[in-house]
Amino acid sequence: MSQIQFPTFMESYDKPVVLITGCSTGGIGHALARAFAEEKCLVVATSRSLSSTADLEHDASFFRQELDVLSDDSVHNVLSNVLEKFGRIDIVVNNAGVQCVGPLAEIPLSEIENTFNTNVYGSMRLVQAVVPHMASRRKGKIVNIGSVAALAPGPWAGAYTASKAALHALTDTLRLELRPFGINVINVVPGAVKSNIGNSAISSHNRLTEWKLYKQFEEAIRARAYFSQRSKSTPSEEFAKRTVKVLLKENPPSWFSYGEYSTIMGIMHHLPIFVKDLVLRKAMKC
Repeated sequence: MSQIQFPTFMESYDKPVVLITGCSTGGIGHALARAFAEEKCLVVATSRSLSSTADLEHDASFFRQELDVLSDDSVHNVLSNVLEKFGRIDIVVNNAGVQCVGPLAEIPLSEIENTFNTNVYGSMRLVQAVVPHMASRRKGKIVNIGSVAALAPGPWAGAYTASKAALHALTDTLRLELRPFGINVINVVPGAVKSNIGNSAISSHNRLTEWKLYKQFEEAIRARAYFSQRSKSTPSEEFAKRTVKVLLKENPPSWFSYGEYSTIMGIMHHLPIFVKDLVLRKAMKC
């Protein structure tokens, strides 16, 4: 396999270097990677396996790296490779995440732990690793990908929703704590965006027909995995282009939400609890 030649640090000085986690083909991270590249950025497209980003192999806009956000060594190795290659990291996008579908009373704790390890601790692992570099330059942007599901938690995806709610809270604190060092922290909150998250949830969780107390809700639980993937869901390319335009602004907003249901979920967040419960019970057949 021939080695791709990337621009040297001096040649690429005017091009933002963007590191994105979870760039597997078919996901939001992959669409974001392409959208950043279209805006003349140098994109470090990471995933747990290089095979999942094979379509980016021969494009000089991309520097592909294997990255496991659950591993300290993996994170530090990738950051070292990127700094050696480009001399800096301007933007980090914490996109890597997993779905977790099932009733909280029965889903194994190991699956809940894996969800938090990936969606919360994985993001924080990269944040803590990159902040010293950004602080030394007094410049940088950290982008955490949350979810509108956290605005109105409903049945069947409690672990996932809780992990995204935790990430939202951490992002709010990071925004204030990192401001003195010139680092912007942005919470990107997708609505229903087309991706492979539904298939990933089903393939990684084969107990959907083994519930005991919730056997009568099996169909509703399975449908929850694909709820964000309905026909009206926003195409990932559209979401990515809108998001990247916002993130590349000199002074990006602290919160950016886009995609199907994003407005509705924002309204739901402020409704009285009894109204919210009625709507969610009907929607999720609970």
